[in-house]
Amino acid sequence: MLQSYLNGLLIAIGLIMAIGAQNAFVLAQSLRREHHLPVAALCVLCDVVLVAAGVFGLATLLAQSPTLLGIARWGGAAFLLWYGCSALRRAFSRQALSAEGQAPRSRQAVLLSALAVTLLNPHVYLDTVLLIGSFGARQTVPGAYVAGAASASAVWFFTLALGAAWLAPWLARPATWRVLDLAVALMMFTVARQLILG
Repeated sequence: MLQSYLNGLLIAIGLIMAIGAQNAFVLAQSLRREHHLPVAALCVLCDVVLVAAGVFGLATLLAQSPTLLGIARWGGAAFLLWYGCSALRRAFSRQALSAEGQAPRSRQAVLLSALAVTLLNPHVYLDTVLLIGSFGARQTVPGAYVAGAASASAVWFFTLALGAAWLAPWLARPATWRVLDLAVALMMFTVARQLILG
């Protein structure tokens, strides 16, 4: 049981820590101090549900369905291109370079954006469902493996949310926001290009 838990913890933390759309979104919300803890909690919940689904059968179903993988690929590419363009526009807009300059959004709007960034990104399914999930399906105690992956997700997202919020006074400069938005745009375009080129 302990071995399955540790396997889930180590594999999940290795994949979750890679900078991607979800991490960039959590970081940006944390720097703005805009509903960052509910966003982190939602990301953890989505990870747990997707990992559990992968461990208990969805990984096998997705791997055998080119149609589902195609939908995830093209839908994800379209979303990432749109999100990248939005970040690029913010990077060159003087009105949106600091946390104070942005109009506050409701918790519902922020959480819906977090859901979109999480569930419309095909890399989330590749990482959580296919990679983490298929490995977990082979564990002696799959439930302990899911708990390990959930622990990794919780530690990572709450550390990111609280750490970025704590550093916000030092990071909340126009140049920081410009660099962050440019980095997010570049990341989104890179991932979208990989998806489009197959």
